[in-house]
Amino acid sequence: MPYGTINPRRLHRTLSTLASEIYVPQRRLEVTAWVTKEPVSFEERTTGEKKALQPGDKWGELWDCAWFHFVGEVPAEAAGQKVVLLIDVNGELCLFDDAGTPTQGLTNVNSEFDFSLGKPGKRVVDIAATALGGEEIDLWGDAGCNDLFGRFRSGTLKEADIAICREEVRQLYYDFEVLLELAENLPEESPRRLRVLQALSDTSDILMRRWLDGVEEARQTLAPELSRKNGDEPLTISAIGHAHIDLAWLWPIRETIRKGARTFSTALRMMEKYEDYVFGASQPQLYQWMKDRYPSLYSQVAKRIAEGRWEAQGAMWVEPDSNIAGGEALVRQVLYGKRFFQQEFGKDMKILWVPDIFGYSASLPQILKRSGVDYMMTQKLSWNEHNTYPHHSFLWEGIDGSQVLTHLPPEDTYNSPAAPRSIAKAQRQYGDSRVSSHCLMLYGIGDGGGGPGEEHLERLAREKNLNGIAPVVQEPSIDFFEKLSLEKDRFTTWRGELYLEKHQGTLTSQARNKRYNRRMEKSLRELEFAASLCQVLLGDEYPRDTLEEIWKEVLLYQFHDILPGSSITRVYTESLERYQALYERVRDMTAERYGRLAQSIVTTAPKGSVLVVNSLPWERHERIEIDGKDSYVTVPPMGYLLVTPEGAAKSHPDDGDAPIATRESLENKHLRVSFAQDGTIHSLYDKVHGREVALAGERLNQLQVYHDHGNAWDFPENYRDVPAGEFTLTDVSVHADADSAAITQTYRYGESTLVQRIDLGAKSRRLDFRTTVDWRESNKMLRAEFPVSVQANDVACEIQFGHIRRHTHRNTSWDFAKDEICAHQWLDMSESNYGVALLNDCKYGHRANGHVLDINLLRSSSSPDPQADKAEHEFTYSLLPHGGSCTEAKVYQAGYELNVPLQVVSLETEATERVEEQRVPKAYSLLELDNDAIMVEAVKCAEDDSSMIVRLYETTGGRQSCGVTLHFEPEAVYEADLMENAERLLSVLSGSVSLQFGPFEIKTLKVNRPS
Repeated sequence: MPYGTINPRRLHRTLSTLASEIYVPQRRLEVTAWVTKEPVSFEERTTGEKKALQPGDKWGELWDCAWFHFVGEVPAEAAGQKVVLLIDVNGELCLFDDAGTPTQGLTNVNSEFDFSLGKPGKRVVDIAATALGGEEIDLWGDAGCNDLFGRFRSGTLKEADIAICREEVRQLYYDFEVLLELAENLPEESPRRLRVLQALSDTSDILMRRWLDGVEEARQTLAPELSRKNGDEPLTISAIGHAHIDLAWLWPIRETIRKGARTFSTALRMMEKYEDYVFGASQPQLYQWMKDRYPSLYSQVAKRIAEGRWEAQGAMWVEPDSNIAGGEALVRQVLYGKRFFQQEFGKDMKILWVPDIFGYSASLPQILKRSGVDYMMTQKLSWNEHNTYPHHSFLWEGIDGSQVLTHLPPEDTYNSPAAPRSIAKAQRQYGDSRVSSHCLMLYGIGDGGGGPGEEHLERLAREKNLNGIAPVVQEPSIDFFEKLSLEKDRFTTWRGELYLEKHQGTLTSQARNKRYNRRMEKSLRELEFAASLCQVLLGDEYPRDTLEEIWKEVLLYQFHDILPGSSITRVYTESLERYQALYERVRDMTAERYGRLAQSIVTTAPKGSVLVVNSLPWERHERIEIDGKDSYVTVPPMGYLLVTPEGAAKSHPDDGDAPIATRESLENKHLRVSFAQDGTIHSLYDKVHGREVALAGERLNQLQVYHDHGNAWDFPENYRDVPAGEFTLTDVSVHADADSAAITQTYRYGESTLVQRIDLGAKSRRLDFRTTVDWRESNKMLRAEFPVSVQANDVACEIQFGHIRRHTHRNTSWDFAKDEICAHQWLDMSESNYGVALLNDCKYGHRANGHVLDINLLRSSSSPDPQADKAEHEFTYSLLPHGGSCTEAKVYQAGYELNVPLQVVSLETEATERVEEQRVPKAYSLLELDNDAIMVEAVKCAEDDSSMIVRLYETTGGRQSCGVTLHFEPEAVYEADLMENAERLLSVLSGSVSLQFGPFEIKTLKVNRPS
């Protein structure tokens, strides 16, 4: 029968009517709630404010918590029928058993979600497949007054009923739904489509005539169309249940722990009902919370993992931001993530599982390959604004040449409804289907957790091999990737970063968190170096457990909705408090170790002596304060020097190096800086190279404010077209002595105040802008702009373990999209023999267009945190003119020196007589390198033994030889992978090993020391 004679609206009405007839409420449950402001344990469930509730009664405000008690009795008339409970508290609810173990998660139907992906509500609780009548209902549930995405959805009880489930109607509903959607996704004149529509129309006729008495006949009418199989299809879809859970976002971290319990317990119940169901969950941090809070639930999960029905996913501790997190932090994400799954479940993670992160550093492939991770899964690139990413299956090659097989599910979501439209979309959009027979589908309710419900699994049961759409197999994602790997020789290679053309605002939002992240990464590096020094020289025990505890919390805050700045106010109120506590703890632990080392060095030290520690792998000649006076010291690499007041080198005005400062200028032997009346720099002259740095007619350090009516993720592309003004200079003061010259400028804009000390050291080529801002603006963005007289087609940007180059022009749509770019400690614009670097100590968002270097300093978006960055801030950025390229000028060293200051430790007591033999030398290097193109990123103790781990990398992008001399007695030295597995024994001659580095190559030494 032609389609024109079949009314599709009639078919949809039939489907809606079937849905309304599945459940028949029989009797209300008696509901009591004990309400608290914060979660309480199962044992304390009756400690809150007690409320007896009826449907429509309000029980809480946003973020309130409550323990619900549901009591009732199955009526006698329900005997012989399937009985369920229908519960919706207009919030998220987790039911518990009598032992206090989570058993099932429920989610309010009235939830913010993209309904094109399905309905997020979970309200059905199975009681009896065949009730006897008279069964007692006595259930407890832990509720949060929020929906999946943290929004307030009225906080009232919607329903709490004992109901009959008409199972045959439920089955007919899914038969009808799957076939109707199949027809809607087939070609209009397809015979298969016409046959399906006719069967659906016939079914509607049966139900219209007989209604419930016709359900069995209706199912028989549809059965032939559901049983039609495919032939030899060119594409198979691997499907795995998923529940992407943001560890914080529109809710605080504490709510994520409960989301985990709801999601995990629901997955376990679904596995009991559907034997084909395979579920996967990532992020060891989430599993650790379950282990700590809900050990019995965790044991159930472990059994399903051992069985193969539950896949532990993801190689990292959390799904972190990969733009902002430092290189060593990303290594630790993998190290702790993989170790957790290996130790807990015996599973070696081979897939990086990052469906939702905001861009992908070109350093990742090497980190992954050297950690034994061969595959990556994501889908966020489908969010690109200007360019459609051309592949779904491809080899991604990093800056060093390492490759990982990468797959983007072609449905472009991790919230698939697993419906025929999902399969049809994957078939239609799979960009590599001409060379690949496999793609992946992630189905379930995600972002706020929840995971798959019965609707997903009922559909999949009918779609295994349904004629008209590709066959679907439920299986772990690792099985999919192993099949995909067999096809990889035909895939295209994409080299360099995977830039997301969206969410560039996250490089700047929540600046205080980003500053603390940088400080924690550097301070943990310093503590590990200090602990390693003390282990070698003093025989101290290495604080492995404490460092792991601190690292894991720092890694948590690198989650891709915390560190990027895209969470609600409470997340940052709490994380800033924890950051401060962690930073002080690490600083105190470092100071304590350096202090004990200082006291162990000498027994005769005059008053005012200090220990100066340099954890960087090159000698540093810098200014420090000794006994209240500025002095210059030369400190050996990766070591320390004891400096007495008499031994310090002083500068004097008559030595020709004293800098000069006036209200209009700063000058030393390298640079001459001239200021305009508004405080900007109208001339920066490089005296050594005879170059004017400022672009003709332009000013450097323009503190420009722009209107920014975006959100934490994004700001308008045309923000430069709507400037909101500049900071106005209100005061200037001058300081100069033998060692430094500085101008302090005070600015005002709106309700905000900015104070900048522009500092030029006597011997420095670096101009520092030490800045404090009391920022009180709304919907504004603050940037510092430097138009420089350098002609270059690209700019070098430091990323983890190296740097990449990005174009300074906008010739193509791909270049245009990269207007806001990420750089860590520096970016550099250079000609063949001269350049300018812009350094920073805690910023990441930059722009490089034409001649302009630009740094994004602050944003104050109104969503999701209306108070974002309205606070006091401290940061430093620096301008570094130099001869040669960025590699010839060793710009990377300048970036590290800005971020890793010398550590100066005063001796606590003055020793006046020799009381014991000197224990350690007055000057010492733990190790030395003979090539300054190599950086030592970390020195630490191994995770599983007392070996020392030394992490190095090549900084220039070239091939290098490097000798590493160890100033202690090694038993053996191995080259190891990033998981600290020894791979190759190295030859040690006179305490030295010789290494060959490829461009940007990371190498890890594992040094065994005598017991």
